[in-house]
Amino acid sequence: MSNRVLLEVIALDARDAVAAQSGGADRLELVTDMAADGLTPPVSTFTAIRAAVDIPLRVMLRLSDGFAAGGPADVDALVEAAQALREAGADEFVLGFLDDHGQPDLVTIERLLAVVDDCRWTFHRAIDHAADRDSLRKQLADLPGLDTYLTAGSPAGVADGMRTLLTEAARHGEPGYEPQLLVGGGLRLDHVPRLRQAGVTGFHIGGAARPGGWSTPVDPAAVREWRTALDA
Repeated sequence: MSNRVLLEVIALDARDAVAAQSGGADRLELVTDMAADGLTPPVSTFTAIRAAVDIPLRVMLRLSDGFAAGGPADVDALVEAAQALREAGADEFVLGFLDDHGQPDLVTIERLLAVVDDCRWTFHRAIDHAADRDSLRKQLADLPGLDTYLTAGSPAGVADGMRTLLTEAARHGEPGYEPQLLVGGGLRLDHVPRLRQAGVTGFHIGGAARPGGWSTPVDPAAVREWRTALDA
């Protein structure tokens, strides 16, 4: 199992979660409101999904579209949401915030980490909008629990960011590059061989698991197609 390539699938509800697990997903990213690119789900959604499947769940911490945390009241609300999810049993998270200059918003990130107390977490695609990806990685390198970067290599998606992804994969293990590279954002099956050859061991899908679009549930057969490609 240690050599298995990680397949993470976005789940909006328990039905998605069951379908994704049955198709071969290793982990789920829990969000709501994909029209806003994925926001923090209610505690009730987390508990329903936790009861429905036994694979790891990473819960999004983000209350509005974009990569800014907002004002003090917004950050307070986010901290409260994180606290409630943690108390409900959530033990893995997804987060990432930038300031107005495209630098990591360390104040907000550290406030959230204080609440989720050393849980493992993913810094999400905010890295694709950062002023300097390398600098961001080095500024976050010592934060507790950070074990994954979800990235497409570019704001425009994997096809545009492929060169960046291959470069970062080659730097795995260097300072700031120890976390797992989890590739997602416009990811297609035909991208997989090149990324796997470069040593990428994590793949993240959302819309690709729903051939009928976001208004339809996860399709186990679509997930299985990805599982098969990653295991090839």
